[in-house]
Amino acid sequence: MKIIDIQPYVLSQDLETPFFFSQWHYASRKICLVKITLEDGTYGWGEGYGPADMIKQGIEFFKPFVLGENVLENEKIWQVMYLRSLDFGRSGIFNAAISAIDLAIWDCKGKVLNQPVSVLLGGVKNPVIHPYATGFYFTDSPTLDDDLRKEAEFYKRSGFKAAKMKVGLGLEKDLHYVNLLKEALGDDVKLMIDSNHAYNYREALELAKKIEHLNIGWFEEPVHPEDYNGYKKLKENTTIPIAGGECEYHKHGFKRLFDNDCVDIAQPDIAATGGLTEAKRIAALASAYHKDIVPHSWGTWIAISAAVHFVGNLDKNPGRMYMDAPMIELDRTENPLRDDVTIPSIEVINGEIKVPNTPGLGVDVNEEFLEKYAIDNRKEFA
Repeated sequence: MKIIDIQPYVLSQDLETPFFFSQWHYASRKICLVKITLEDGTYGWGEGYGPADMIKQGIEFFKPFVLGENVLENEKIWQVMYLRSLDFGRSGIFNAAISAIDLAIWDCKGKVLNQPVSVLLGGVKNPVIHPYATGFYFTDSPTLDDDLRKEAEFYKRSGFKAAKMKVGLGLEKDLHYVNLLKEALGDDVKLMIDSNHAYNYREALELAKKIEHLNIGWFEEPVHPEDYNGYKKLKENTTIPIAGGECEYHKHGFKRLFDNDCVDIAQPDIAATGGLTEAKRIAALASAYHKDIVPHSWGTWIAISAAVHFVGNLDKNPGRMYMDAPMIELDRTENPLRDDVTIPSIEVINGEIKVPNTPGLGVDVNEEFLEKYAIDNRKEFA
């Protein structure tokens, strides 16, 4: 079944409530989606994580090498894209473009074969998944403390069993907000922290030591992504599990993390690290190193759905009769591009997601909203 068209779209929307974390201030959301169409009219959707305009250019670069290929041969297509960009794109934007195309290919492949992606990956080993709520971003609100408490109550009422907050504003502020949210969530909802690589080893260790008693679920991206030694030392000197990897690309990047024993939990972003084709290889590598995987996910229901199918297929680590359900990240911040543009077959009910059995990724795009939010694609809708 040949690929006859590849069309990327850059979408943007201003936010009603801007927010910030340790690195950046967000006043808008911007993403790159891609639609692949086959010769019989079947289509699939993909998404890349990162600067949307540059991802679009990456997709345009790969387009002539993918057109005409058999959509069922995803590994062959992946290798062509990888080798075409290897000399100048071993990490970064080109890989997000590969990821977007790869996700759309898997979506098409599932529709052609009338199977959900999780089955094509090898089967559903984890039919029920526990999403954790990513939120608790900072705003300029004078009532931020109360706002965060209300957000925590909302997650509890919604049935979430875990939630992740941002840190990285400095030790004093971090301690204030960690204690505030731990009290608000109570013992029934696990709290994780994410500094987005805001600290050096010494600072990260100081924070970890001061909150170890709070039973923190994990400390995500505590240090610079290139500081493998800092990761390793922190993992050796705190009881809090260490998570990271959203800035790593391909199995090679995760092999560096694992060889240096940097993390307990690996967090590949499927929409950036090479798509589902490469994520499957990363999962096999993680299994060989006895590491857990909880994928990073920031975007629309295309990326989220890919994460659901991927986690549904993950090997159990280590495997026993009674185990907690695996987790995925579910961003809860304002995102009309996620909530208006994409139409998922996935529901979160009482804090649980069941792996869908619809063909492909189980997500579609509302083209009315696609037109509304698209940039430089107006001619496509004329």
